[in-house]
Amino acid sequence: MTIFRKCIYLFLIFEPIFCANNKFPDDFLFGVASSAYQIEGGYDSRGKTTFDHHWELNSSMVSDSSNAKIACDSYHQYQKDIELLSYLGVDFYRFSISWARILPNGFPNKINPDGIRYYNALIDGLLAKNIQPMVTMFHFDLPKPLQDLGGWTNPIIADLFEEYARILFKNFGDRVKYWITINSNTWGYGDSDWPPMVDQSGFGDYLAIKNTILGHAKVYHLAKGEFREQEAQIGFVVDGRWYEPGSESTQDRDAAERARDFNVGLWLNPIYGSGDFPQIVKERVKLTSEKEGFAKSRLPQFTADEIKFVKNSFDFLGVNIYTSFLVKDVDEQNDKEFSWDKDVKAGVYQDVKWEGAKSDWLKVTPWGVRKILSWIKQKYDNPPIFITENGFSDAGEIEDLERVNFMKLYLKALLEAIDRDGVNVKGYAAWSLLDNFEWLVGYTEKFGLYHVDFADPGRRRTPKTSSKWYKKLIERRQLDETIPSDTYKTEL
Repeated sequence: MTIFRKCIYLFLIFEPIFCANNKFPDDFLFGVASSAYQIEGGYDSRGKTTFDHHWELNSSMVSDSSNAKIACDSYHQYQKDIELLSYLGVDFYRFSISWARILPNGFPNKINPDGIRYYNALIDGLLAKNIQPMVTMFHFDLPKPLQDLGGWTNPIIADLFEEYARILFKNFGDRVKYWITINSNTWGYGDSDWPPMVDQSGFGDYLAIKNTILGHAKVYHLAKGEFREQEAQIGFVVDGRWYEPGSESTQDRDAAERARDFNVGLWLNPIYGSGDFPQIVKERVKLTSEKEGFAKSRLPQFTADEIKFVKNSFDFLGVNIYTSFLVKDVDEQNDKEFSWDKDVKAGVYQDVKWEGAKSDWLKVTPWGVRKILSWIKQKYDNPPIFITENGFSDAGEIEDLERVNFMKLYLKALLEAIDRDGVNVKGYAAWSLLDNFEWLVGYTEKFGLYHVDFADPGRRRTPKTSSKWYKKLIERRQLDETIPSDTYKTEL
């Protein structure tokens, strides 16, 4: 090998180290995230949610049988949270408003004045510290009376969501610049693990997705019409998991793309793309529905007017990024049973060698960050993106070096997506501000930058190593030159 070729070879090896830009853009925004149900508590000051109802029926659905009636007690201790945020120096705080705290029965005829006062105080407190509120209208906590009507499977939910949003705009829209309509999910509509436990995979989940998208679009047009003087930025959040082919075979590559379209594109294509569900999704569900004996596809269709109404109903996109999966093609099923998995025709798994977090599903895969963001850029014309959640679970250690390592690796990959791939990422929110109630695993898994002592009636908050590291990152607006461990590869 000639000296010249050796130099080129060494450059290709070390270029990512020496040429990577570790500095964030000057207008890049840093924040942290939380959700109302997981931190607020204040159970007696709001209406009952679907999760409350199912916990009361069977508390063992939560692994430690715990509940969120007090949680971090942020309903009473929000001022402490604001001080923690101020210490970090964040530009924004992504939190959610509890639908059941504003409208105890879910309907717009009965507004809870205490809920209005609470969120006004939180918003004003944040702005006093020069922290922008980024408010999510719905984050998994549907009022129980609305679920009794079918929840997100009932088309009326889109109208009720619009009425709820109107109340939020009227009361808080003069001070909130960034609104997220919905943290997308179909949990509980296609399975029996999550409330509301409808367990209609391949039917209930598709109905819920369509009505969620229509509800989002109604709120977007409400903001741009009736409340246009507020100049609100409206976004939608998707779970941005990356699906990588398990082999180089054409079959696995096709299966991976199906997995992306069924799990990410189903939400994004109507809003950020064509206005309709992805073509491969429509073809697959139609094909399997016919084989099962249905006269038409189980996938609900958007009308021509709905397509126009939904398409481009956004100002930005929120992407929650945690982990990645491998995908293999599986055999076609020809029985009469229907399900989402049958429609996708893809086996999803993770490599046992990948490093993991406390959560069994959370494997450390920073290489997936660039891939999912670049995929979104290419398919949906590079929309403005906020990373609205990114976090690592452990047992609640104060010296949480694994979390610091995780954040460094993912933020490094995020910078590569911005600098090398030209992805239009505007900001990043770490999940989460506090250790909190983690749904079906209760308090057994912790994601917080701050430790919360749940045995203490005062819910004492203690800063972790990660909070100090994140504060330094925000001050410098630049990653450290070195990654503390080479345990995790940045490439697959």
